[in-house]
Amino acid sequence: MTADAARRRALWQILLLLAGLLVLAAISAASVILVNQARDDSRWVVHTVEVQNQISNLLLEIRRTESATRAYLLSGGSQFLTEYETSSATILPAVNKLVALTSDNPVQVENGPKLRKAVEQRLAEFANGVNRIKNNDVQSSIEILRRGDANQAVQDIANVTRAMRAEEGRLFVERTRTADQSQQWASWVTVAGSGLVVLLAALSIFLVRRSSNARDEAEASLRDSNINLEAAVEERTADLREANEELQRFSYIVSHDLRSPLVNIMGFTSELEELRGDIFKRIATLANAEPVVPDVNGELPEPALPEQDKQLSADFTEALGFIKSSIGKMDRLISAILNLTREGRREFKPVKIDTRELIEGIASTVAHQAAETETQIRIEPLPSIESDRLAMEQIFGNLIDNALKYLKPGIPGDILVKGRTKMGFAIFEIIDNGRGIDPRDHQRIFDLFRRAGTQDKPGQGIGLAHVRALVRRMGGTMSVSSELGNGSNFTVTLPARWTGHNRDKQT
Repeated sequence: MTADAARRRALWQILLLLAGLLVLAAISAASVILVNQARDDSRWVVHTVEVQNQISNLLLEIRRTESATRAYLLSGGSQFLTEYETSSATILPAVNKLVALTSDNPVQVENGPKLRKAVEQRLAEFANGVNRIKNNDVQSSIEILRRGDANQAVQDIANVTRAMRAEEGRLFVERTRTADQSQQWASWVTVAGSGLVVLLAALSIFLVRRSSNARDEAEASLRDSNINLEAAVEERTADLREANEELQRFSYIVSHDLRSPLVNIMGFTSELEELRGDIFKRIATLANAEPVVPDVNGELPEPALPEQDKQLSADFTEALGFIKSSIGKMDRLISAILNLTREGRREFKPVKIDTRELIEGIASTVAHQAAETETQIRIEPLPSIESDRLAMEQIFGNLIDNALKYLKPGIPGDILVKGRTKMGFAIFEIIDNGRGIDPRDHQRIFDLFRRAGTQDKPGQGIGLAHVRALVRRMGGTMSVSSELGNGSNFTVTLPARWTGHNRDKQT
């Protein structure tokens, strides 16, 4: 799978997840709204039933009061009077409750006062009949009892309650239908949302399975690639190791082979230097016409050369000096190559190193040189590491020696060595106030036999190349930060605990 395809698949999965979240949120919101609406509709249905029940209760209390009144008129029993008083006391509160329950409906609001007026009139008639019995006016009470059903108050109560029941019946039908619709909508939304959720879940499972299969295929391909890569790396490493060993053998042989003719050149140069005296003596003798007189010791003095032969002698001597200088330089280069070859074959042995003690030891060996140039070597707290001690001595010894060698004339030197640890690595900095290095030569100084700046100091141009090779072999890195006239800052980063397996392979 390509990177673009993987990104598109990931994007689709994210979009699908967002769509699922939006659907769930919409379903949840719609469900909450519809459930609340259904609850409100059901509450109004219950309210309608409650109004109808209240109307029935009111009529029932009126009938109870009427029955108690008639029984009292007919028999005069005190228990009927008590029943009358009890039931009549509940009628007006019942009317008030009914009026309160129907205060939300304008139609019922109009019927409320009418019902209250009729009920109060009927209660007054009941009270009038009871009072007549108490005053022994039985005949009038019986007459009132006989025409009770034809009373206007009774007709008004019947008409108003009938109208109120009709209105509540209409509301009951309407509100029941609305409640049913709300519940139906809630059911539809729930079913539709469940279906969408199931669909999204199925699609998610499909995408997850496809991604899982693609991942398994990618892992299998990666395993195959890793196996092939490991085989290729091992093969290349073996080839590189063999080539490196061959290069080291070649360097060693070449160095020895170069030294042999160099020795011959040095020998013949010495013979030429000895022959020079005899040759120019003879030239002087042949050119001198005057006889040579021995000195007091009986030895013949050095004959004087003519002017043109003196110049020839000087040129001859100068040429021999150039030859000897070149031979010496060639000998030092061959020795450096041999030293590098031997160092490359040396096996590194990691040990626990007190870095501060090591740097102080190096500083003590160059103390005389530092005193001559009025240079101070400051050593800040340094982290201890586990590495090859000899390599560490060569690294820091070379860097400190270079800092002392390339100071600015007439300015007291200042060399600072400091360090810190970070993420399992020890970072060392060697900072000086010397002549500095041109940024264009920052890479050049690490090349073998390459030097930068004014060539006024002895050297073969192998020190920093050797240092960087040692640092790399121990699994570290090395860099420089410098400008002309502003000193140099060499940074060496090494593993704090080197096990000898980072780069210490003959590769």
